[in-house]
Amino acid sequence: MYLYGSPERDSATAAHLRDILARRQLTALFQPIIQMQSGDIIGYEGLIRGPSDSPLHAPMNLFRAARENGLMRQVESLCRRVVLERFAELALPGKLFLNVSPECLLPRGAGGQGETLDYIGEIGLAPERVIIELTENQPTYDYGQMRDAVLHYRALGFGIAIDDLGEGFSSLRLWSELRPEYVKIDMHFIQGINNDPVKLQFVRSIQEIAEKSNTLVIAEGIEKQPELLVLRDLGIAFAQGYHLGRPHATPARALPAEVAKALSRNGVAVYPQREKHGVSIQKLLHRVSAVPPAMTNNDVYEIFVNDPKLLIIPVVDNGVPLGLISRFEMIDHFARPYQRELYGKKSCLQFMDAKPLIADKDTSLQDLSYRMVESDAHHLFNGFIITDGGRYLGMGTGHDLMREITQLQIHAARYANPLTQLPGNVPINEHIDRLLESGTRFWVCYCDLDHFKPFNDVYGYRRGDDVIQLTGNILTRHCDPDRDFVGHIGGDDFMLLFQSEDWETRCRAILADFEAAVTEFYSIEDCERGGYFSEDRQGRKVFYSLMSLSLGVIKVEPRQYYTHHQIAASAAEAKKQAKKIHGNSLFLDRRLEPAR
Repeated sequence: MYLYGSPERDSATAAHLRDILARRQLTALFQPIIQMQSGDIIGYEGLIRGPSDSPLHAPMNLFRAARENGLMRQVESLCRRVVLERFAELALPGKLFLNVSPECLLPRGAGGQGETLDYIGEIGLAPERVIIELTENQPTYDYGQMRDAVLHYRALGFGIAIDDLGEGFSSLRLWSELRPEYVKIDMHFIQGINNDPVKLQFVRSIQEIAEKSNTLVIAEGIEKQPELLVLRDLGIAFAQGYHLGRPHATPARALPAEVAKALSRNGVAVYPQREKHGVSIQKLLHRVSAVPPAMTNNDVYEIFVNDPKLLIIPVVDNGVPLGLISRFEMIDHFARPYQRELYGKKSCLQFMDAKPLIADKDTSLQDLSYRMVESDAHHLFNGFIITDGGRYLGMGTGHDLMREITQLQIHAARYANPLTQLPGNVPINEHIDRLLESGTRFWVCYCDLDHFKPFNDVYGYRRGDDVIQLTGNILTRHCDPDRDFVGHIGGDDFMLLFQSEDWETRCRAILADFEAAVTEFYSIEDCERGGYFSEDRQGRKVFYSLMSLSLGVIKVEPRQYYTHHQIAASAAEAKKQAKKIHGNSLFLDRRLEPAR
């Protein structure tokens, strides 16, 4: 038995790899990529598998072994041939997303760049149907050469995509440098996005950047319908994942019927909610040692060499920040002929970015995110300088900023009710507006507790808070989390926004559960007589029935209302009518329904 890393194992693995290459023991699989709005399959990602009875069956093991044994180019070349050949043989529609590592995209010796193009010509496939999907397995430093290679391929008709945005070593910089036609968001940010406000805001931020840079976004790793519908509502162009189609040797040419039905259905997804935070960029501060402008380029280069993890060095003169020196820029310049001899002993100002992004420590994360989006793209990977009264404090990274802004971003106060943690007035109105814009039918249910104030007077506010929390829990339990929105207006008032067609059944269940549960908050004596005595506003002793729940409902048809203000007024009127009915009640205001 051999151990990984031993000479015997390495030798055996290399021999196994050469045997796979010689016998072409690789299999192509294809996974569909769909257009989110139409549900059409626009292309397939070509994937590869090694021999089924081999430890190199999994692509991760296959490519790791190829790299460790110096066979990466040979393995990748065969992978491309097998995928292209099978794609043409199956006559699959749309585009082929062809995985290529950056190191294999760059020319190295004869036959490098022309081999794939020649083979595409042999099998009769137009370059315009092939998307070169760059997949990072190790850091990319030679961005200039990479950019030249991409321009070369693009001129031949190929499209460019960057895989696993948010996961790779330098995917943000690759995006900025290469300006690809497509970016794929890593599945970590996609899976569970319907329940994670941080992931939702990350993807929303990526989509905003993509719109500004004329890039199309592909969300990969979608495994559940709620994830798909949230991404559709965010405006993501394309999607890929097991929910849409698994990798297969003979893949489907159309979406599963249930997925196509879900995409074609009107309505909006329910976004996960979050509270508003006010945080300054001081939270992002990293203490990074600065260098003076008199330091030579040779000395700066040595600092980078001695600290492989250091990517940026600030240049500061007597506390005043002047600019930033990028590791990539420095290495790029010194890699060119005679550059080190010419500029090595000169001031480090030579290779410095003299227009860095600078912000005071009290700047809000929100304000800095606005500046970052409006600024040149290189600031995202260079980061920004943090100052105190104009004097250098330290650095912040674009990665940290993106992580933090996903937790707040452009929302007003009253975003979530502190007692129930349910969304407040602002998100309620936002969701109503999204429903109105979608042109879908929905139902608005205004919920109000009857006799809540006298209950508070007799049993105390803490007990009253318990009843409000109980009500919020019951409402949430009987709503579909992917289709129905539960909001807490304030006090004992709630609002439900139903897209579920069985809304009435849900409302009846809510009333039944509330009636059964509320008795636990009263004394045995009050329960037996069905109420209690308390003083009214005039100080008179009045008998009050046990608390009940009134539900006033309006049905909203497309183009019947135009603002959330109109909706709120009509729902409040329906609630008034419900409260006129004794006990737990449901009232549907049919007067507001359009004539048929």
